Amino acid sequence: MTTTAPATATTTTGELVALAGAHGVANYAPLPVVLAHGEGAWVTDVDGVRYLDALAGYSALNFGHRHPALTAAAHAQLDRLTLTARAFHNDRLPGFQRDLAALTGTEAVLPMNTGAEAVESALKVARAWGYRVKGVRPGAARIVVAGGNFHGRTTTVVSFSDDPSARDGFGPFTPGFDRVPYGDADALAAALTDDTVAVLLEPVQGEAGVVVPPAGYLRAVRELTAARDVLLVLDEIQSGLGRAGATLCGDLSGVRADLYTLGKALGGGIVPVSAVVGRRDVLGVLRPGEHGSTFGGNPLSAAVGSAVCALLATGEYQAAARDLGAHLGARLRELPGLTAVRGVGLWFGIDVDPRLGTGRDVCVALARRGVLAKETHGVTVRLSPPLVVTRDEVDVLVDTLGSVLGDLSGE
Repeated sequence: MTTTAPATATTTTGELVALAGAHGVANYAPLPVVLAHGEGAWVTDVDGVRYLDALAGYSALNFGHRHPALTAAAHAQLDRLTLTARAFHNDRLPGFQRDLAALTGTEAVLPMNTGAEAVESALKVARAWGYRVKGVRPGAARIVVAGGNFHGRTTTVVSFSDDPSARDGFGPFTPGFDRVPYGDADALAAALTDDTVAVLLEPVQGEAGVVVPPAGYLRAVRELTAARDVLLVLDEIQSGLGRAGATLCGDLSGVRADLYTLGKALGGGIVPVSAVVGRRDVLGVLRPGEHGSTFGGNPLSAAVGSAVCALLATGEYQAAARDLGAHLGARLRELPGLTAVRGVGLWFGIDVDPRLGTGRDVCVALARRGVLAKETHGVTVRLSPPLVVTRDEVDVLVDTLGSVLGDLSGE
């Protein structure tokens, strides 16, 4: 058996990439950048090169790297209590549940850890509600989902994905889901039956390339579900908590869901925190012992989560997303070499003219110029800088992207 010395502060990018290849599992294809430090909207690699972070951990870093209020909350709690079994109460969880319910205008909070875990929890709750409240026949519950969805990568969740990279080779799959085209309210209406217990949607599809549905779509879905006594579950793990310019993206359409799944930014970029929030009469169908999580609702997560709620309660970050997003969108739409610009708040998907290259080509070139972004689905690049980014930093992002597109076009 061979051993390898641990990486040190002087280890180079090349050495660390090689080390990752030797011992890691290649379930990601990261850019050849090895980050060692972050502050605000900027990160620094092991070679001392600084980058503007235009991805923000897929919205997990909405408040930037090492936000002082969030790190202070984590440091303070680390000196007190980090974990208890849920066999006992802890002094931080009730306050976090109160704060998150108040922030989101909901009645009940079920804390979990990861986004996928929140989605799995919502699915279980919806089925239990269907059997115990709606009266669906045992084992017959159906849940309607949208094409192009991304709700995680657990076996049940990929059962209703239409992404071959998530599905192929991982069956057999969990039954009970009906997939309809995203943005098509008529198709969704046709899919609803007496056995339908819930509709699960992203108000904006992030992984698909920041796909914004047609105007009026979410309102139509809300009306259809209410008329058929079907729960509306909005997955706001990426779109929520300020990213779209509101605390909850659904609020931009005037739509209130029965359940929401939250995650990513809820942990402040420090610890994994997720939750299902919504109606008490729906979440209240769970009985002791039916669902839980060793780390869900732990004191450290609760302390950080409450600090996140305090930041969002001011409305400052939601306003920043709206204002800076409008500026970013306007500037992106002026760039040659893009065939589409889609966005809401400080969150955009841009399609690169395929004659210039792939989304990956653009992201590699951006990294070489000091900007980090991530491609998805061929020619699409996602842009979601932290909500603490400045207008000047947004201009740096767009100017750098413009230079990359110009170089790729030969101009």
